[in-house]
Amino acid sequence: MPETKKTPWTLRIGRGLIAALFLAGAVQKAVAPEQGMALLGNLGLPGALIWPALVFNAGAGLALLLGYATRWVALALSVYCMVTSVFHFQPEDGWQMSIYVKNWAIAGGLLVLSDYARQRQ
Repeated sequence: MPETKKTPWTLRIGRGLIAALFLAGAVQKAVAPEQGMALLGNLGLPGALIWPALVFNAGAGLALLLGYATRWVALALSVYCMVTSVFHFQPEDGWQMSIYVKNWAIAGGLLVLSDYARQRQ
């Protein structure tokens, strides 16, 4: 359900910025899936997993943007960030480690957003 209480502008902007990250990820997967498929393949996973990830990124990003089920969407996205961070845990590659740390930071922000949404219900 969309939020019924008046939503502070900072929350709307924050939710929008986080949603943009996942929506952009969905677009990237749609336009150029090869890199993600290769990353999955290198881990012994089927490259076709890129498609459910795209659908999840797009759906959850849109729900977050609209304020629909924010508590549960933010919680699901936080778990998604934690799980997908494993793909980036490559200590020999500074760029990948930066993405790894960012995934955990985003997961933390999503957990805070989830708790805030719970308190507003």
